[in-house]
Amino acid sequence: MVQGTCSNAGKSILAAAFCRIFLQDGLRVAPFKAQNMALNSCVTPDGLEMGRAQAVQAAACRLEPDVRMNPVLLKPCSDVGSQVIVMGRPVGVMRVRQYVDYKPQARDAAFAAYDSLAAEHDVMVIEGAGSPAEINLKAHDIVNMAMARHAGARVLLVGDIDRGGVFAALVGTMELLDGWERELVAGYLLNKFRGDASLLDPALDFMKERTGRPVLGVVPYLRDLGLPEEDSVTFKEGLPGLRDPRDGTTVEGGDALDIVLVDLPHISNFTDVDALRGEPDVRLRVARTPAELAAPSGGPGGRMPDAVILPGSKNTTGDLRALRASGMAEALARLARDPDGPVVAGICAGLQMLGLSVADPLGLEGGGCEAGLGLLPVRTELAAEKTLRRTGGVHPASGLPVAGYEIRHGMTVAEGRGGGGPNGAGCGDGARAFLLREDGGPLGWAIGGGVETGTRERVWGTSLHGVFDADGFRRHFLDGLRTRRGLTPLGGVVAPYSLDPALDRLADAVRGAVDMDAIYGMLGL
Repeated sequence: MVQGTCSNAGKSILAAAFCRIFLQDGLRVAPFKAQNMALNSCVTPDGLEMGRAQAVQAAACRLEPDVRMNPVLLKPCSDVGSQVIVMGRPVGVMRVRQYVDYKPQARDAAFAAYDSLAAEHDVMVIEGAGSPAEINLKAHDIVNMAMARHAGARVLLVGDIDRGGVFAALVGTMELLDGWERELVAGYLLNKFRGDASLLDPALDFMKERTGRPVLGVVPYLRDLGLPEEDSVTFKEGLPGLRDPRDGTTVEGGDALDIVLVDLPHISNFTDVDALRGEPDVRLRVARTPAELAAPSGGPGGRMPDAVILPGSKNTTGDLRALRASGMAEALARLARDPDGPVVAGICAGLQMLGLSVADPLGLEGGGCEAGLGLLPVRTELAAEKTLRRTGGVHPASGLPVAGYEIRHGMTVAEGRGGGGPNGAGCGDGARAFLLREDGGPLGWAIGGGVETGTRERVWGTSLHGVFDADGFRRHFLDGLRTRRGLTPLGGVVAPYSLDPALDRLADAVRGAVDMDAIYGMLGL
């Protein structure tokens, strides 16, 4: 079991690495995390919702996502409340004390899911959450040492050495554990190390002498893994700049397409843009203010961005209000009105925000009706029932296929021709389907461009998460931006999006840095 001294120590990535290592060594392996708090999620083949991190770990095992791998998912929708999802289905929105009262049921579901999944595999790679030494949480723990005890698992305690103070964090964690909890700890992993590892030898000797446990690996700081982030901790620090595919150096300006992802207080599924990060002609960045949106720092000569993407959100109406308060709503409308402005796209809640209104008759997000940005002539009404499904379709303007999944509350419908938005941003030509399901139903709407004109859509939105994962459509979208900039389209797929090579690279790096013989000895293998 992989536990850590803090959040973002690298537990999810290291768990994925061990999943791939055990798979490479011929074992039947599966991931497990009893409880995950995250806004990045995915839909399983049977239409259930689970954490994105465990889906990536499943890919490391070359398994389809299975809701038993993450039986309890908490999706924060405010500072004090979360939607609680158990075995893939929402059971309600709970405040902290309500969830504490519910914990015994969550624990039973988690333990039963683990037992069922473990019976089908040789090895289980279990991930903890946060730190096992949170004094205020230990009494009702279901994800760290309580889970390790139930599974009979040995614990590897991970510390982030890049932050500094890692040895104090490791020793302090051990000091705060109860005796039975310390007995479960087999050793330590130092993660994100830069430099000459031999310089750590005195500290490693000290750790063994002080705690009786060895450091079983010093994992280097791994850049540009090409794997999705579990949560917004790293995302909030900003996305990396454009990388030259020839030597990995950062490219500034020139032919780089400047694509902006709008940050939101309740942002979710920002992994939708991961595939764009691997493209050789894309500079992907985050904007939180109008100044950042319109004039990229260190970017191409002060020109407007080529595209702006509004991502998903766990609180659409609240984030709409935040966009207005920050001035971002008006800045987006101004860019959309400019004939030379960027393409504006929205995914899931981003689609809803681009519309005319978001109604909340049941009070799921506080009630009332919030005006949208008015960039698409569509209206949304939130509903209690949650839509969870894998789906796909076609982009009519190009004929290219797309595939992904929907995770949404409510329904978005297009208005007839002519309905201009409150920002006057040019919705008057009516909306047309941006993507079509196999049954002909819309998966989103667009204005501007289309088959008839031979031009690309200017404003579009879709309910389909993962739309950019389709290699052909992604390159079509980027080449459309290149054409608008007067650049030559690259044509054809340039950077196929696949997690598999990245997972192999990760496994190779971790295998070379960790004492796998000791870990196999722990497992009795």
